[in-house]
Amino acid sequence: MFDTILIANRGEIACRVIDTCKRLGVRTVAMHSDVDASARHVAMADVAVSLGGATPAESYLRGDAIVAAALETGAQAIHPGYGFLSENPEFVDAVEAARLVFIGPSAKAIRAMGLKDAAKALMSKAGVPVVPGYQGAEQGVDHLAAEAAKIGYPVLIKAVAGGGGKGMRLVEAPEAFADALTAAQSEAQAAFGNAHVLIEKFITSPRHIEVQVFGDGDRAVHLFERDCSLQRRHQKVIEEAPAPGMTDEMRAAMGSAAVRAAEAIGYKGAGTVEFIVDGSDGLRPDGFWFMEMNTRLQVEHPVTEAVTGVDLVEWQLRVAAGSPLPCAQEDLSLSGHAFEARLYAEDVPAGFLPATGRLAHLAFPEDARADTGVRTGDMISPFYDPMIAKVIVHGASRNVALRKLRRALAETQVAGTVTNLAFLSALANHAGFSAGEVDTGLIARDLDDLTAVADPAPAAIAQGVLALTGLDRSPAPLDGFSLWAPLEQDVQIDIADTRASVRLRALGRGAIDVTVGDTVVHARHGVNGWRFDGQAARAVFVDGSVATIFGAQTLVITRVDALDVEAGAGAGGDVIEAPMPGLVRSVFVAEGDSVQRGDRLAILEAMKMEHALLAARDGVVAEVLAAPGAQVEAGAALIRLESDAETAA
Repeated sequence: MFDTILIANRGEIACRVIDTCKRLGVRTVAMHSDVDASARHVAMADVAVSLGGATPAESYLRGDAIVAAALETGAQAIHPGYGFLSENPEFVDAVEAARLVFIGPSAKAIRAMGLKDAAKALMSKAGVPVVPGYQGAEQGVDHLAAEAAKIGYPVLIKAVAGGGGKGMRLVEAPEAFADALTAAQSEAQAAFGNAHVLIEKFITSPRHIEVQVFGDGDRAVHLFERDCSLQRRHQKVIEEAPAPGMTDEMRAAMGSAAVRAAEAIGYKGAGTVEFIVDGSDGLRPDGFWFMEMNTRLQVEHPVTEAVTGVDLVEWQLRVAAGSPLPCAQEDLSLSGHAFEARLYAEDVPAGFLPATGRLAHLAFPEDARADTGVRTGDMISPFYDPMIAKVIVHGASRNVALRKLRRALAETQVAGTVTNLAFLSALANHAGFSAGEVDTGLIARDLDDLTAVADPAPAAIAQGVLALTGLDRSPAPLDGFSLWAPLEQDVQIDIADTRASVRLRALGRGAIDVTVGDTVVHARHGVNGWRFDGQAARAVFVDGSVATIFGAQTLVITRVDALDVEAGAGAGGDVIEAPMPGLVRSVFVAEGDSVQRGDRLAILEAMKMEHALLAARDGVVAEVLAAPGAQVEAGAALIRLESDAETAA
């Protein structure tokens, strides 16, 4: 076993690796950017080395600096986590050239699976079923359109490099092919520096099921499957193991195919073989096809650990240190069911817009596993993925585990930034998902229901106002006492951009009536604390003038200072502003151009995603205030349309 390893990553995966290293007595070295100098993974590690900078290119992608740091700190090996350099064969070569150990597969194995077209050809040769498609070198639009016609619509255009849904387009009819191809190639070139695409048959009722494999370079085993069908824009949201509806015959067929895939490239370490599965008529051994192989540890690996009892990071360390596979296939078994939900800082009603902010409060229920790289007081940075945590639960059955997931999400507390908690709770309570009827289109089909924002409950508003006024503290016998009438006060609050007035009427002896709109909420304090119309009080956190009331749907209430003066309405739709800090990737208009409402004006890249900025109204471009390549702050004016007065003149 190694004495010291360097972790070439950040956030929750760095913390996850450090946890296992501490248990094994392995010394750890953390890397960090200037932004991450006080991050959780830095505090947990034994040694920390600064890479400088803020963006990934200035820090976590600096392979030469990472190798140098490993040598300087006495590390014998480098664990890449996932993302950044984890699937970069040139980085593996550099690590090994420095006589260090890369905790992962060989550069040869990564290259073999790095391009989807070559990987599919290799898998077909190894006897792994692949989706019908075209993976050739000819990339002309006419040739690709002809190949799509041979395959039969609908087809999927996919970039041969990279992942994360970039360079991918679904085409349902021949007349839409050319435009979709142009868009996919352009996106692939910008994201990966490679515009080549492949075309494959689109499965109309697809499920995304992947198999966890582990190899020692000579032989491999599988640790069963995970269902990752709950996706939005090809990004996984909730994962589970095992897959609902899986049969022993299907599991054996998929597991065997995944092992053949791993052994075909002499795979060493943890990897995932991803399959597209036809779920239109149950799970059948002849209804799954190879999509790609992720040559690294996956974000969703905790659900596999929960149902197998295996610490995959420990296996990574032991095999990288020269040990053979810890066990044979027949020694592995499934126990119960597990779910993982990805908690993000994002504004769901605004279109899942990534969010930033300081985590004023962060807490997780004790009976759930929470893999996180942040703590109370930390900032969600615009430079990296906005994941806050992965919430993982395990139960004896799928129904038990699902109930535990619902409760864990309801008891997770985040204040200081908007999150997707309510969206995750809606998914966990979705009737189809609850019944195990999952496919990759579920979220898109029911998006309106899943993202609907319910009106805040008057009882929750009443509790928040009491907390903001300090009246939720255990009342003294004479609180609210008056010789003539109950004490009253009006409190101005903001809820979701709506201003409201709430009236408090203190009746004495722990009794307060709270008037919210046309509803009177009876707040009463007893031996078990406060109750609001008979309901037990929810968890609440107050940060200055802001109260956050937790539950299935988090409610944020801001108390308005009576002396504050409202700002004017602003420029309306005249100015297009950056919704968050980011990089201006493209600008599509110039001064004098006429635009219509909904037209794309620019692309802002932030938090590893591209966001289209649209015209709020018809008009004429008066000024372009930011050029492509500019790094801008939230609220920065990017494009201004002519005002009515300018247009009239």
